[in-house]
Amino acid sequence: MARLKISLILASGARLGPGKAALLESVRDTGSISAAARAMGMDYKRAWTLIDSLNRAFDTPVVERATGGSGGGGATLTPFGADVLARYRRIEAAATQLGEGDLKALDGHAVPDAGPKV
Repeated sequence: MARLKISLILASGARLGPGKAALLESVRDTGSISAAARAMGMDYKRAWTLIDSLNRAFDTPVVERATGGSGGGGATLTPFGADVLARYRRIEAAATQLGEGDLKALDGHAVPDAGPKV
């Protein structure tokens, strides 16, 4: 089935797309950047780079880290981060609903194996 992949590009050029949204959800669900990265099959450095890029993209952080210690560290979505994620998912759902008929029409003409995906 044909589907949409939505990427938001801010005026600064910063981007928020399906991968970063999934990473935010994983941080929310695991309470840790390293656990979120492991759950997604991603190395910690890559996950941290993506989180850092989101934190730099806005005037308010989307993820806050707690440094380690006897109780260990962790990470949480800030209220703003939860809002960013919710807005992204609403935009994604609205675009999918709006394009449903066109996606079905295009999918009806798609061949099962179109060769290499370039």
